[in-house]
Amino acid sequence: MVIGGGAGGASFAARMRRLDEKAEITILEKTSETSIASCGLPYFIGGVIENRDNMQVASPAFLKQLFNIDVKLNSEVVNIDTAKKEVTTQSGEVYQYDKLVLSTGAKPFVPEIKGVENIACFTVKHLSDADKIKSFIAKERPQSAVVIGGGFIGVEVAENLCHLGIKTSLAELAPQVLMPLDADMVKIVHKSMKNNGLDLYLADGLKEVSKEGVVLNSGKVIKADMLILAIGVKPESELAKKTGIAVNERGAIITDEYMQTNIADIYACGDSVAVTDFVSHKQVTVALAGPANRQGRLIADVIADNHPYPYGGTQGTGIVKVFELTAAFTGNNEKQLKQNGIDYEKMIIIANSHAGYYPDAKPLFLKVLYSREGKILGAQAVGQDGVDKRIDVIAMTMRLGGTVKDLRDAELCYAPPYSGAKDPVNLIGMAIENARQGLVKAYFGTDFENMTVIDVRPPAVYEQEHIQGAINIPAGQIRNRLNEIPHDKPILVHCFKGYTSYVVARILMQNGFDNILSYAGGWNFYKTQI
Repeated sequence: MVIGGGAGGASFAARMRRLDEKAEITILEKTSETSIASCGLPYFIGGVIENRDNMQVASPAFLKQLFNIDVKLNSEVVNIDTAKKEVTTQSGEVYQYDKLVLSTGAKPFVPEIKGVENIACFTVKHLSDADKIKSFIAKERPQSAVVIGGGFIGVEVAENLCHLGIKTSLAELAPQVLMPLDADMVKIVHKSMKNNGLDLYLADGLKEVSKEGVVLNSGKVIKADMLILAIGVKPESELAKKTGIAVNERGAIITDEYMQTNIADIYACGDSVAVTDFVSHKQVTVALAGPANRQGRLIADVIADNHPYPYGGTQGTGIVKVFELTAAFTGNNEKQLKQNGIDYEKMIIIANSHAGYYPDAKPLFLKVLYSREGKILGAQAVGQDGVDKRIDVIAMTMRLGGTVKDLRDAELCYAPPYSGAKDPVNLIGMAIENARQGLVKAYFGTDFENMTVIDVRPPAVYEQEHIQGAINIPAGQIRNRLNEIPHDKPILVHCFKGYTSYVVARILMQNGFDNILSYAGGWNFYKTQI
C-alpha cells in the first residue's frame, strides 16, 4: 500500500512492480491527481507548456495498464491501524497491507490573512490550482498581481506572470530570493528580475489585504487584481503523527538510512521526510523531486530484498530559471556553513560559457566553498548558458568524495561551441589551488578603505567608470611603473574578470610587494554587488 501518488510514491510503485510481478500494489491518493509534474506548474500557468495532458507524468490508466498498479483517487487515508496492518479512508474503505509506504509530501504554508476576501487569492501546489489561476486570468484579464514568497515556485510564477503581460510584484520576508544562493550570487538574480520589470520587495512580508490593495509589513500598499501565495511548504505528516510514527521538531518524518520509520513495515519518502544533509550530516527537510524519486526506488529495493542499499544523504542540488538567467547550486551555502560551525574558504570566478572566440559566449559566475583540506562543501553558479552542467559536475565530484584538486584535473568535453579548453570547472579548481598554495589571496568585498586599489584595465575603460580612488596602471605597464605603487597599506589589484589581476598580483609579489590581494571576479563581479 502506498499513501500518496506524488514523485516518491509513484517511483516506488513502478520500481516495485519491475521487481515483483505478483505483488499487489495500490496507491491511495487523497486528491483527484496523481503523478503530476508539479515543478512545471508555473510554466503551465504561463503558457510555456500548452497541453494540459503533458502535466500528467503517468495517469492512473497508464499505471494500471503497464504496471498493473491500482490507483484510488479521492481516497484520503484517515487512520492506520498498525496492529491489524490496515488503513481506512475517509469514505470508510479498509485496505490491508503487508508493507506500507508514506509519500504524503508537503503542503503549502498558508497563514491567516486579514482581508483576504478582498482579492482573488491562490496557491500553487496541484494542477487544479494552476487550472484556477489560468481560468481567472482568461476570464478576468488581471492587469496586476502580487506574489508572496521568493522560493522556486514564487520566482517562477512571478516570471511567467510577467511574460503574460501582467504587472507583477514579488514580496519576500527574507533579504533575498532563492535562499540556497549566497547574498553575493543572488544579487545578480535580483538585478535581472528588476531589469525585466518585476517589482521586488525584499525583507518585507504580507501583512494584510485591504480594499486599497495588498499591504506589506513596511506599510507599502500594492494595488493588485490577484494574489498568489508561495510562502513555502511544510511536511504533510499529521497522519504519521496520529499513527505514532516519529517526527522531528519541524514535523518531518524520521526514518533510518533505509527509509523505514520507527514502526515495522512502514516506510516513508519524499518531501515529508527528514534526511541527512550531505555536508553537515544534520537532519534537514529538502523538498526536491530528485531525492523523492530516488528514495521511492530505494524503498522498493529494500522491500524486494534486491541488493538493498542505504540512502546517502541529500546535497540539495537545485536549479531555477529566472528570466534570461539560470541559477544552480549544490551542497551548503555560506549561511549554512556558519550555522553549522563549519570552517570554509571560498573562490569566485567569471568564465565564458564556451570558448570566447566562438559567437555568443556568455559570462558565467561560479562560486565554490571548500575546506582548508580541499573538501568541496558547496557550489553555486549564475549565468545564461552552461550553468547546469558545471554544477552537475561539481555535485557529482562531491558525491564521490572528490576534492578541489579533482575540479582542477577533471577531463571534460571541449569544443568551441560548448566550452573552453580549460572548462570553468577546471578554472575554479586552478584558482582554488593557487590560493591554497599561497600564490594569490583573493578579495570578495566592496569595502576598499585602507587599501591601495590598482585598476589594471586599459585607460579608456578606466576613464569611463572606476572605483573611487583607484590608480590606473594598465597590466602591460606594471613592471615599468612599480615605483608608483606605495608599500604602506594592502594593495588590491583588479581587472575585468579576475585573471589579469592575478597575473599582476604575481608580478608584484615577486618584486618585493607583500599583502597583495586580487579581486575575485574583477570589475564585472563588483558591478553586480553595488
